[in-house]
Amino acid sequence: LVQGSRGEAGRDLEIVVLRHQLNVLGRQVKQPRFRPSDRVFLAAAARRLPRARWERFLVTPRTLLRWHRELVRSKWARYSRRRPGRPPLPAELQVLILRLARENPRWGYKRIQGELQKLGIRVSATAIRKLLARRGLGPAPRRGGSTWRQFLAQQATSMVACDFFTVETVWLKRIYVLVFIEFATRRVHLAGCTSNPHGAWVVQQARNFTFHLDEREEPLRFLIHDRDAKFCGPFDDVFAAEGLQAVRTPVRAPRANAFCERWIRTVRTECLDWLLIFSRRHLERVLKIYVRHYNQQRPHRALRLQPPEHEKFERTPLPVDAAVVRDRLGGLLHEYYEAAA
Repeated sequence: LVQGSRGEAGRDLEIVVLRHQLNVLGRQVKQPRFRPSDRVFLAAAARRLPRARWERFLVTPRTLLRWHRELVRSKWARYSRRRPGRPPLPAELQVLILRLARENPRWGYKRIQGELQKLGIRVSATAIRKLLARRGLGPAPRRGGSTWRQFLAQQATSMVACDFFTVETVWLKRIYVLVFIEFATRRVHLAGCTSNPHGAWVVQQARNFTFHLDEREEPLRFLIHDRDAKFCGPFDDVFAAEGLQAVRTPVRAPRANAFCERWIRTVRTECLDWLLIFSRRHLERVLKIYVRHYNQQRPHRALRLQPPEHEKFERTPLPVDAAVVRDRLGGLLHEYYEAAA
């Protein structure tokens, strides 16, 4: 043993010692436990050794073959985990498709596909159908109806209301004011002021208001006003000639004309209750300034804190000291603008 402890004889001696230790271990342990890494190593090594040498393993040849089959099976299992078919749609595109489907419940799969194609995005109708089905959105006719808020907003685009309110001058003279307000945009139109609202004057204000109706993108269909005797038959006939149907509110029901009533309260609390009116011309100048302020500067809750005639583009945030103020009506109203460069 001492003479053969160097060179190749030393390696052979080491193999003899290892085999002897395996025999000792085999006499003590009836069934050894192998880790997955041990099984992989022994199965791979068995393919490199002839079958005559397999008797040196602690397991039978059948076990080695079974381990090798499991190794091959795990290799191909990684490829079988991939889902068949086309790759999934990007998350941003899925959000856009779901948004189009929810905002337009009457659009079918082909219509959504066409709208996406207009945006330069190509998606198959089958992919759109499967995505909507996974999210619980059915076909176009059964996808769902509009909510009360959506229904009222759609109807408001074709409605306009009008009403009278009075202002007492310093000399206790009563002046009548006629205003129109659009439901959808909350835009206010000042028709005129008079101390004697007779029928001819009211009809003339109706003609003045309908003069620019042809320039609207969406036509008006309904005019709402109360049962005041000043709204005579010829007044309604002027609007009927333009395709508007006059709708009279119930008796003593100011909430039926809530938009006009609320604006009248606003103009009183923000403007008229803080001024002394001397004449009709004075009142007209004050109301024109306030109506311009209301339509172009005053934020409105129903319009997401935007004025009725707001600009369509988004402004960049300004520094705190980059805003200037302009006073209206002697400082009663304040309007803030971006400072000139």
